[in-house]
Amino acid sequence: MSTTTTTTTTTSSTLTTSEDRVPRGDVLAPLHFYIPPTDGSIPFNNIDPPAGVPERNFSYQTIPVTIHDIRTSSSRPASSFTLDNDAFQILQGLPPSAEESSSSGGSNFTSDTSIKQLYYPEVTRLLLDHIPGSNKVIIFDHTIRRTSPSAPRGPVQRVHIDQTASSAAQRVRRHASSPEEAEALLKGRYRIVNVWRPLNKGPVESFPLAFASSQTVDDKRIVPVEHRYPDGYVGQTAGVLYEEQQKWYYLSGMTGDERVLLECFDSWNDSKEEVKGGRVPHTAFEDPRQRKDAEGRESIEVRALVFGP
Repeated sequence: MSTTTTTTTTTSSTLTTSEDRVPRGDVLAPLHFYIPPTDGSIPFNNIDPPAGVPERNFSYQTIPVTIHDIRTSSSRPASSFTLDNDAFQILQGLPPSAEESSSSGGSNFTSDTSIKQLYYPEVTRLLLDHIPGSNKVIIFDHTIRRTSPSAPRGPVQRVHIDQTASSAAQRVRRHASSPEEAEALLKGRYRIVNVWRPLNKGPVESFPLAFASSQTVDDKRIVPVEHRYPDGYVGQTAGVLYEEQQKWYYLSGMTGDERVLLECFDSWNDSKEEVKGGRVPHTAFEDPRQRKDAEGRESIEVRALVFGP
């Protein structure tokens, strides 16, 4: 099915100056939502497929959505969003990372080895400090995204969720130190949380990250998609069908001292009344107000299993 062409407008205007060229305020912008395979087959997404093998068997439709700027909101401050209620959380005022060359001679997020040595321990500490009751963290990978055409990974402009219940349990079994430890961990609370931060020296100007409050997204609008890797590993991500009740947010002009925690799965989501989060749809989006020569967005997301209480 072909995508729908839309015209975008803004719901609030912002004058940019030489000091601040970042678009601010709520905006009506195009988001790309999942459309299932037309033949009713199991949806799949191939990672780095060889020539002749399709990347996916489903499509997307483009829908204009109002995305609320948490930065300028007078009704909901950043601190009001939590993992248990919304499946995302914003952290601000964090110290520089040891990985940032400007402060410590690190690699500035260009070396995977250095990132694992310097940044992973910081992410582990951050998760333990900010997720109440957590007692164990296993980081299993990270992705650097840069807007440059030569970059291996760019911002993903498709609404998605990184994990499903099936793939989360599979991750625990894959990354625990032993089968016995995995089964013990699966009996308690376990989550998958992505820690997202920009790498730009200044505030993010282009392709900001949007995320929907989990409690506004109906389970029926979330569709498991097989995620097939070249080594034969098959996980699952989820496509998201559009629904008008969904509430979308972003944080304009994110800086290096800010993080977004994106909860992809929470094993308590279906069993605890107080947990309304559990899975957060998210996507990069193109703000129609951004300058044509805006600095390309650079970011890192670190994916972690978080256990407890």
